[in-house]
Amino acid sequence: LIFGQLFHAITLQPEIVHTEFVIEPDVDKRTKIGKETYAEFVLQNTDKTVVTVDMVEQALNMAQAVANNEVAYSLISGEVETPYFWTDEFTGEPCKCRTDIVKEIGDQQIIVDLKSCNDASTEAFVRDALKYGYDVQAEMYTEGVKANTGKDSIFVFVAVEKEPPYAVNVIQADKLFLQSGWSKLRDLMAIYHDCNVTGNWYGYTGKSNIINNTIMPSWAIREIE
Repeated sequence: LIFGQLFHAITLQPEIVHTEFVIEPDVDKRTKIGKETYAEFVLQNTDKTVVTVDMVEQALNMAQAVANNEVAYSLISGEVETPYFWTDEFTGEPCKCRTDIVKEIGDQQIIVDLKSCNDASTEAFVRDALKYGYDVQAEMYTEGVKANTGKDSIFVFVAVEKEPPYAVNVIQADKLFLQSGWSKLRDLMAIYHDCNVTGNWYGYTGKSNIINNTIMPSWAIREIE
């Protein structure tokens, strides 16, 4: 998470890097002197996030890769790190999102989300996006920005790999991707609203406190057979 914050800052808001982050000193924290030096350093920088030289170098290389990609670079300029507040029309729950970039090209409003990843190829990224709920994010951000601006947006990911050569991919969320996010978001908002109203913040046993059954994975069933 810290690396992601650093990468975003270096790429989108380089002017805040020195006020938000600080590089940890090169000391041996296994020694008494090293421990004392590091402890003093932390006390003097409680208002900043501590990062390493390697993290900064990696983030700089990734930011440069974005700058070298004509399409990606054209997308990362705009209204940066803007919070949006709105009320969900179905549940009445207050909502908030914070977009990386919102910009307009011609008459088209675009929400751009910068992602660091291990594999930026389209197939791998979409697989991970569904795993980590980026479809829900895309739908929620699109709803939130429209609630504030009154305009429909397209949602675009700028994905950057964390290892050399720091390959970049630009991927637009299509209709099916957003529909997947809408369905999941509606389910999640309904659960949250119900828990908020009833005060019953249930876990894995569900609202009715059911007893779950073991569900053997297919590979385990084959071993038994």
